Amino acid sequence: MRDLNLKATEYFEAVARLGTVTRAADELGVSASAVSQQIRALEEQFGVKLFRREKRRLILTLDGDRLFQTTGQAFAALRNARSSIARGREMRALTLRTSPSFGVRWLGPRIADFAETAPEWNIRIDATPDFSAFETEAVDLDLRYGGGGWPGLTAECLMHDFVLPLCSPAYLERLRDEAEGPEEMLGRARLIDSVKAFYRWDSWLASNGLVVAGLGQSFRFDRSSMAIEMARRGGGVALDSAVLCLDEIESGELVPMLPQCPVIAFPAYWLVAPPQHFNRRIVKRFHEWIAPEARAHEARARELLGRDCSFAAPDARPQGLLRG
Repeated sequence: MRDLNLKATEYFEAVARLGTVTRAADELGVSASAVSQQIRALEEQFGVKLFRREKRRLILTLDGDRLFQTTGQAFAALRNARSSIARGREMRALTLRTSPSFGVRWLGPRIADFAETAPEWNIRIDATPDFSAFETEAVDLDLRYGGGGWPGLTAECLMHDFVLPLCSPAYLERLRDEAEGPEEMLGRARLIDSVKAFYRWDSWLASNGLVVAGLGQSFRFDRSSMAIEMARRGGGVALDSAVLCLDEIESGELVPMLPQCPVIAFPAYWLVAPPQHFNRRIVKRFHEWIAPEARAHEARARELLGRDCSFAAPDARPQGLLRG
């Protein structure tokens, strides 16, 4: 096999299969003269004619036909193997969907660590508040924010959420200088509302027995990441998720506005998919990676918030809203 001219054999197979030098040259991406030259080299190597020309057509000789039967099968097998490998490479992909704020603030900074554990896999993340329609979309998993209980789907809670009013230290100091007591402070505060969150200001105030005259929200965002950033920059008080801004709480950039009011804690972040998806190899690997990451983050949040705040699990919580 060492003296077999593989390039000439490839060119010969293309001409024999396609019927003309021109068509073979187009498929191979070379000139017609280059194809003709390789065919002549192969005929010289074998010492026989492989084609005869009849009315501008190339007809295989007996020897040429014998060679084509073998090379045709060999190159067809190679093409099939290449296609199979390409399909397999395309199938080595994890596609998941997550809410934009969770994707940016929690998953995004961590997903590179998972990628290092699965370097042979492609990873696609769609950041959208819309849940996947698994029966029509090619999505492996959803990372959902919600109350659980989605019919026909397996849902595993990854983390509890911890909701409380948060603001910058400078903003809190200003409120304390201007007002006394929670109601008066809230009445003077610029409240930042995450309109797609489970907990809004009205339900939070009711659960804490607070009555604020003239309550109004100065800012309304459909993304928690925007509300959190506004609060961090001293723009007001955000009633939002400590899970999404734990780094800012730990660094002191955000502080609880009313630590005497209990933190609302409830199961909120879920890994969701049809039951059979959890048998997929890449889904299992992702699950094995994300579950301890989520547990560690929740434990860190509980420990950090517990230094100044108490926790209260509500009797009921609003259903059907999404975390932006």
